[in-house]
Amino acid sequence: MGSGGKGAKGSSMASLFATLVMVIVYLSLPSGTSADEYDALSTPPPPPYKYKSPPPPPPVYKYKSPPPPSPPYKYKSPPPPPYKYKSPPPPPYKYKSPPPPPPVYKYKSPPPPVYKYKSPPPPPYMYKSPPPPPPVYKYKSPPPPPPKYYYSSPPPPPPHHY
Repeated sequence: MGSGGKGAKGSSMASLFATLVMVIVYLSLPSGTSADEYDALSTPPPPPYKYKSPPPPPPVYKYKSPPPPSPPYKYKSPPPPPYKYKSPPPPPYKYKSPPPPPPVYKYKSPPPPVYKYKSPPPPPYMYKSPPPPPPVYKYKSPPPPPPKYYYSSPPPPPPHHY
């Protein structure tokens, strides 16, 4: 069963290959017919079709009778009249006299008098002489130079400027 399918596949591939070779050979050969012979054998295209009259317009749909108007809604009874009070509303309340002002708070005793010193305050402290300037720190010896760094490989050549 497996070998039969393989044989059919091989034969169809062979026929396809043969067809392709024939098409390529046919197309590469010079054509035996000239343009004049082709024009003599072919027929001219048919003229475009023209209508004898324009197509009729679609019929306009007409109602048999106009639709009836919708009847206006009618209440079964008229709406009730607006509510009326049996007596008029009371007048706004008016005071018999103006309201009293808020009471001013009064101390029971007068405030104590402002405290007065018995003697005048001491004058601000004045230095007898100006304070000495801060001492300038002087090194006894110059600081040691930083340790020299040694490269593990020779230093790069200096840059070349043009």
